Amino acid sequence: MSDPVLSRERPTRAYVLHPDLKEAQARRLPEHRLAEAVSLAGALPDLEVVGADVVRLPKPHAGHLFGTGKLQEIKQKLGDLEVDLVLVDGPVSPVQQRNLEKEWGVKLLDRTGLILEIFADRARTREGVLQVELAALSYQRTRLVRAWTHLERQRGGFGFVGGPGETQIEADRRAIDEQVIKIRRQLAKVVKTRELHRAARRKVPFPIVALVGYTNAGKSTLFNRMTGADVLAKDMLFATLDPTMRGITLPSGRKVILSDTVGFISDLPHELVAAFRATLEEVLEADLILHVRDISHPETEEQAEDVGEILESLGVAEDVPLIEVWNKVDALSPEIRAALAVQDARRGDIQAVSALTGEGLDALTAAIESRLGEERLDEVLNLLFAEGRARAWLHEQNVVRSERETKDGWEIAVNWSTSQRQRFRAL
Repeated sequence: MSDPVLSRERPTRAYVLHPDLKEAQARRLPEHRLAEAVSLAGALPDLEVVGADVVRLPKPHAGHLFGTGKLQEIKQKLGDLEVDLVLVDGPVSPVQQRNLEKEWGVKLLDRTGLILEIFADRARTREGVLQVELAALSYQRTRLVRAWTHLERQRGGFGFVGGPGETQIEADRRAIDEQVIKIRRQLAKVVKTRELHRAARRKVPFPIVALVGYTNAGKSTLFNRMTGADVLAKDMLFATLDPTMRGITLPSGRKVILSDTVGFISDLPHELVAAFRATLEEVLEADLILHVRDISHPETEEQAEDVGEILESLGVAEDVPLIEVWNKVDALSPEIRAALAVQDARRGDIQAVSALTGEGLDALTAAIESRLGEERLDEVLNLLFAEGRARAWLHEQNVVRSERETKDGWEIAVNWSTSQRQRFRAL
């Protein structure tokens, strides 16, 4: 995925454009979308954003995205600022990308390309790296047209069928498809290993508490504060990519596993939704979800909607308990905080905290304890044939995981709460 323009000795000078399409029913202000795009650009190393603009478009131009007048106006700006790279915050077709690069004489990335670059820079685990490669190949396959502006260059054939360059593009597609198959095989092995780790964790029945939220909501800072870990936590989009897990002990002495996950974002490229599904599997297995929100962000409601939609698309069960963690209350005025306290009291499933200062964390851990309910234990019981009533009680309580008949009775594996265990002993 790396490109020479992103690895020069001097920082790459980038210009960010957000096309504001009249026909698009966006639920966010274009100015906020542009600010997010600038933050995305800032997440790449050796990149210097030298300018940013919202470009209002009545409708997209098929060949160049922008109209002729706007094309020239932007070209002038890019030249004056000695721009190396243009980042377009939205989809750009392969043909549009090729034409714009030719027109402006600069490298261009659309929103998907930019997010892929960030993910490629951040992935650390074997699985993370493979997932990014898979997503990047899927993206590149659709954009082979822009790589072959010199259409006469071929590796064989006369070019009579399908036009010049067809042979080369097909060869490249085949090479990408072969690479995709290879990566999928490697991923299958990695996923199998992780499944074995998860199976081992299930034998130690600690509940999993997953942190989810919009990117830059403060999940990693909260994770560090709660676990004493030292996960990268920066005021930066996608500071965390690979899932991180740590054990924590609640005030009652009960142990739980806390999982920090990749931040969600609106319009996440579909290649990445598919590729990072496995990375988010920890969320699917969670006993409790903490939805961390940057409550100081002007579009916190819209961000929350995006997170909700992604959780739904992942297939997270509706019956998994969820606590909304309203983070960054330290950045709010006293008046707004007072209003939030009233809303919090009404809803009851909200915890207002500051991961930075530690405010509200005691109440949050108490809420986690409460929502997880009683601790459950795995045990194996040996009952005699004469203890049929006790066996029937276990089945009534729906705590039996497996059962086999022995010479003298039954060996029964159960998963039960502390209170069920006490009631059984009293039978």
